[in-house]
Amino acid sequence: MAATGVGSAERSSLSPGRLQPRSLVRPAVILALLLLVLFAIPAVVSIYYVDAGTQVAIYAIVALGLNVLVGRVGLVSLGQAAVLAMGAWVAARLLFATSLPFEVVLLISGLITMVLGGLVGLPALRLSGMYLALITLMLAGAITVALATINFPNGGHGFSGYNGSLLHLPAIRRPGIAQSDTAFYRYSVIFAALAFVLVLAHVRSRPGRAWAAIRQSESAALAAGINTTVYKMWAFALASFITGVAGALLAGANQFLYSISFQTQDSITILAVVLMGGIFSLWGAIIAGLLMQLLPALLNSWGVSSDWLLILFGVGVLQVLTTAPAGLIDQVPKDIRRLGRGIRRLGGGGRQPPAEPAASSEDASAMASAPSADERAAAVAARDSERAGESS
Repeated sequence: MAATGVGSAERSSLSPGRLQPRSLVRPAVILALLLLVLFAIPAVVSIYYVDAGTQVAIYAIVALGLNVLVGRVGLVSLGQAAVLAMGAWVAARLLFATSLPFEVVLLISGLITMVLGGLVGLPALRLSGMYLALITLMLAGAITVALATINFPNGGHGFSGYNGSLLHLPAIRRPGIAQSDTAFYRYSVIFAALAFVLVLAHVRSRPGRAWAAIRQSESAALAAGINTTVYKMWAFALASFITGVAGALLAGANQFLYSISFQTQDSITILAVVLMGGIFSLWGAIIAGLLMQLLPALLNSWGVSSDWLLILFGVGVLQVLTTAPAGLIDQVPKDIRRLGRGIRRLGGGGRQPPAEPAASSEDASAMASAPSADERAAAVAARDSERAGESS
């Protein structure tokens, strides 16, 4: 009965309904990091780096969408820059033509981009791998050409909202609570955090399990009864939705948008930084945003040409593909642990090996009473002589 009581007590203490102190450590750390990013960083850096931080938050959302497609489902897409441009175009048009609140514009931009991105993702139903990557890249190029033809809206009338006779282009409006650069930085970080929560909820629920099965083997997923068509389109819809929201945030951050700002090769760059950051971890999307936007800002402030980024990203992708397939978010902690173990070995190199434990008193007395080798030999010789005498 006592054992039963102890076992029930242990089961009740480990029941999933009760939060263990260890389970609260990670959310507490994440909350502390979020508060640090929201309040501490803007207080100690210049407005130049605050604007760079806004771009990091926006492109972390874009990288998160690609993380869902490539890392979770195994669908290689090279059209993220085009989807971002569509979200920015829709948001800019709505912000110029209507007086809707900025949050409503974010939602509508995400939904419209989700529909358009779903249409772009239709080839994913029958294509995969390099073929899907080429199709999405060509579609991205077509969208870039279309946007360059109609231009981004500049406050004019009509569908495109572009009026070439305007000498002074109006700025795209921002939300009333985030008019300044610092306030809009915090606004973007909060929506980026919400996007991560949305994706995390999908990853840890039924869609995430279905995506993992599809990525491992689509044939096995079909045999298990998973509707691969539905879940592939679900992944494209989710990635397009959050990328459309990122496009709306980009419209509010820049306030002036031009079609030249969205190049087709940007999709390749986004895929490269996502691979470097970590394609299988949501934290890798944050690393990708830092590489995509903060690194160029640092090089610019140091007077280094941003053309070097092409070489840096090329070397980084080569290193990831050869030695660290999980990206920097997985490799750097491992390298730090290896370095720590190496330092500890060097620090303990001059130490003497531990002495063997001293024998106990019983062992010592037993060893003292045991006969020596000479005594055993003399006893054997005496026994042999006695046997010889008896036989004679």
